[in-house]
Amino acid sequence: MIGPLRTLLVLVGTWALAPDAGAQDPRPIRKAAGVEAPAERVPTDVRRLTILVRDIDASLRLYRDVLGLKVNYDAPVTVSGVALPAGVPGNRTRLVLLNGNDPWLGWIGLMQFIDPPLPDPGPPPTRLSLGGHVLVLNTDDAVKRCAMARQVPGVRFTAEPRLQVYPGRGGGPPIRVMGCAFFDPDGTFIELNQILD
Repeated sequence: MIGPLRTLLVLVGTWALAPDAGAQDPRPIRKAAGVEAPAERVPTDVRRLTILVRDIDASLRLYRDVLGLKVNYDAPVTVSGVALPAGVPGNRTRLVLLNGNDPWLGWIGLMQFIDPPLPDPGPPPTRLSLGGHVLVLNTDDAVKRCAMARQVPGVRFTAEPRLQVYPGRGGGPPIRVMGCAFFDPDGTFIELNQILD
């Protein structure tokens, strides 16, 4: 089943790593009050969330074409059925990796089991429950991209674009976010946000 293999990942995008020396990146580094890079590196980076999907090309219509993530890897992969507890030993899959603005962190992986395919788990969820997760993405124009996401077959909206205001960190100013929420065609719940200044 797809559900138990999901992993919690939150990609807020309120601050970014500085580009490497010599890199030309015109975007300013965003910072949020109360969120600072650790003085010493912590032992773990959030590297990637891989989503098992029914149809990778259908998923790319959302993650690549609507959200604008960049494909950096697309290859057949044979899995053991052990490290990734899905399918059978020797299962042929297709793995596509996509990244946002950081070249190393916060990637999305899409994996489709081709031969043999995974059993269909039934209809995708319409509500979150224990073991579910929320994938939070920050985008450039939430209203526009939410409208584009609505056109992708299989996407099921739970909230139209709206302004949400959260309490500031440590007494700082309120955090204003424009965004929408929806399930992707395989049941991954996405909160698509634009953090407003």
